[in-house]
Amino acid sequence: MAVAQNPMTGQMSGTVGNIVTSTRAKQNLVRSKAFKPRNANSESQQKHRGGFKLIVDEYQSWGGVIDLGFVEVPEGQTPYTLFMAANLPGSIDKTGIDPVIDYSKLTVSDGSLPAVTVTETAIVAEGINISYKTPLRVPKVNETDEVVAIAKTYTGEILIDTKVRGTESIGTILISYPGVQESDVQCCYVFVRSEDAGKASKSVFIRLTALHPQI
Repeated sequence: MAVAQNPMTGQMSGTVGNIVTSTRAKQNLVRSKAFKPRNANSESQQKHRGGFKLIVDEYQSWGGVIDLGFVEVPEGQTPYTLFMAANLPGSIDKTGIDPVIDYSKLTVSDGSLPAVTVTETAIVAEGINISYKTPLRVPKVNETDEVVAIAKTYTGEILIDTKVRGTESIGTILISYPGVQESDVQCCYVFVRSEDAGKASKSVFIRLTALHPQI
């Protein structure tokens, strides 16, 4: 931006071509407009806009459950803005004709606590059973932490169950959904929150099969 004060022109204001003029504190200000791209509707830009809408819709589809995982919110931010920042553009797959969400890369929780180490998952008659390590000697890990397991079905149902971490070397949590099949579940995650719900861990994506070791 250039500053000008020409006694012949006096105060300036208005637009000429790509130049915008105005007056502030008895000085003429001259600046250039941002150049517009030649093709604002290119394929890459369409995919960018499509990906942004996908993440917005994904946040809304969880009906507020995502807020449970984004509790360490800096001033001026919200769980929504943290979710958007965590997932754009990394969780968008743009390799196909239309962008889609890569649920294995989606982050539904993030924070300063250590992530859960999942050892095994199993689809059982009662629902989705998830086993995890309980490393109480790891800093910031407490037996009073709350383990949170969430899943979403292809029909839009939101499944959630919670459990206190406990002291067993291997803990388990069951997402209750009798009769569930692998083909019913669009995505599934597990994370932990502190007892006071003031801190959380990064979410871990759960790969579902009838019986699947995670490590």
